[in-house]
Amino acid sequence: MADALSGTPDAAVVAKAGRVFLLRLGIIVALLAAWEAIAASGLLYRDVVPSLPAIGKALLRLILDPVFYGNLAITLGEVGLALAIGGLSGFAAGLALGGSRFVAGAYEPFVYYLGPTPKIIFFPVMIMWFGVGAGSKVAMGALSCFFPIAISVASGLRQVDGVLIRVGRSFGATPLQMLTRIYLPAMRRPIVNGARLGLGVAITGTLLAETKLSNRGLGYLIIQTYTTFDMPRMYALLMAVFVLAIGANALMGRLAGAGRFER
Repeated sequence: MADALSGTPDAAVVAKAGRVFLLRLGIIVALLAAWEAIAASGLLYRDVVPSLPAIGKALLRLILDPVFYGNLAITLGEVGLALAIGGLSGFAAGLALGGSRFVAGAYEPFVYYLGPTPKIIFFPVMIMWFGVGAGSKVAMGALSCFFPIAISVASGLRQVDGVLIRVGRSFGATPLQMLTRIYLPAMRRPIVNGARLGLGVAITGTLLAETKLSNRGLGYLIIQTYTTFDMPRMYALLMAVFVLAIGANALMGRLAGAGRFER
């Protein structure tokens, strides 16, 4: 608990945070040690599980390679556009589902049934509709992130405190004012959490589409290193994607914990 006057955390909070950090660090060290032991054991073909120094050298070469940054920019652009399209569409659909019992009764079962469906089965349709370029990859990412965001927004809208709604209506708030001053601030956490889930599946859908049919992007680089059996570079690319996903997720987590809509 933070000191009410100074705002500094007390010893118990600091100790708990230290234990959590040490536990996380221990897990990472154990995983790296296990990886290196498997690489040195000879149980698997040596290039399937390359040593950590080999992966480190590949990662350094990757960081210094301008081709990597060009493909990174392409993938980031596709993921960003997919999240914008799928996120806004999911947000609008979530408001419709959460705000109308009739709409929810008519369409919500489809959202819940289609949500867990692997979106890659729709990729041939996306290629026919949007071509083999970036459009089909953006469409795959947008379709992937639409469902978790729609479900989160609908659930968050239904959980808004009825007292807040009655207060807003008693002051004669317009529908737009109700949305911006009552609903959105109260729904901040569900919206941001839905966006975090949407970001994850948007990255997955976009990269998966790039591995299937593309000549650029991180997914293309990953599948290219796999086909040429350049395992250290492939693992370096996977690490880069992992770090980028963690960074984006952490940023959205900050928004969920500290950000707020303007009133």
